[in-house]
Amino acid sequence: MTGARQVGKTTLARSMYEGAYRYLNLDSPGERARLLAVESEAWGEVVGPAVLDEVQKAPLLLEKLKWSYDEGDVDFSVVLGSSRILLLEKVRESLAGRVFLHELWPLTAGELISRLGGKTSETPLILRIVRNPAVLPATLGTLEKGVVGSRRGEARASVDHLLRWGGLPTLLQYPEEDRLEWLDAYQATYLERDLGDLARLRDLESFSSLQRLAALRAGRILSYSDLSRDAGLSVSTGRRYLRYLELSYQVFPLPAWSGNPSTRLIKAPKLVWFDMGVQRSLSGQIRGLTGEQYESAMVAQILTTLWSLGLRVRGFHLRTAGGLEVDLVLEGPEGILAVEMKNRSSVETRDASSVERARRILGSRYRGGIVVYRGEEIRRLTESVWAVPDPVLLT
Repeated sequence: MTGARQVGKTTLARSMYEGAYRYLNLDSPGERARLLAVESEAWGEVVGPAVLDEVQKAPLLLEKLKWSYDEGDVDFSVVLGSSRILLLEKVRESLAGRVFLHELWPLTAGELISRLGGKTSETPLILRIVRNPAVLPATLGTLEKGVVGSRRGEARASVDHLLRWGGLPTLLQYPEEDRLEWLDAYQATYLERDLGDLARLRDLESFSSLQRLAALRAGRILSYSDLSRDAGLSVSTGRRYLRYLELSYQVFPLPAWSGNPSTRLIKAPKLVWFDMGVQRSLSGQIRGLTGEQYESAMVAQILTTLWSLGLRVRGFHLRTAGGLEVDLVLEGPEGILAVEMKNRSSVETRDASSVERARRILGSRYRGGIVVYRGEEIRRLTESVWAVPDPVLLT
């Protein structure tokens, strides 16, 4: 089970397995030393089935675990880490065929609503639409007549919280006046602990500079050369630092869609931050909400909601050399859904124009489009494109 620091991995694992399995925290230097001293052949007898927390701090233990599993000495263990463990260069053992990988993300709007007195939906609207795009006209046509009820206010409050503070669960324990300070401390902890697990950097200041500049580029096309130049780094170093941010679940490079070879498409990815609170703290953009911030937040919310619910869907952005853009292209088994984000409370028919123009490029797998916005009404904008308020879509 992997995910960013403070998303709740330890809490979840201990609530599920405490009492049944030994809990071993590799944050403790003493614990690490004792476990590293255990011979592979003795692992099953000395350690046995266990919850191993922060295993990226001692990746050699994965080799011992594999040996013990293959020999039949241990049939189950829980491994936790604050980075994409199996992709780390220092992990030589992939455990291929021996693991189920679960990624834990910051809270989604659908999960957060339960903290505000509402009920978490197992089938939010975005899941139903992407899983079966054919229901788009029928489902949204019914909702176009109105969405009412107490959950409407709770849903809006959950989205507003995520746009302002992000989705790290621990932050909910603090009053608003202390949250920004907590997020600043989170960054200090990240640099000290998570980054130290990924690399031994001589100059943390250069990494921090790139991290802050990357936060300012949330929702924008990513140019490695421009970002590296502004941070005073070589392109290779800039790429490596961004890879560290990706491995530690801070950012996600949203790839460019390339399914139509007859159209000149921009190939560079867009930079998405998984947590808006972290992005705000780093960038200093703590007042208001820019269009790029809103786009980054909505892309992250849509994708993590779908991934958390087990839907196999891939996300892309689309931009042509002529300037046509679609913020998010969701490609699933049943076809393609095009999504635009508008950081305002009202939309017009013209807001669907980019999706309508992209239909030819997306081809026969195109099933429909959505304009996500901050308003209150579901509206049909064109034959195939609907406007949907963000809390209705996500919760």
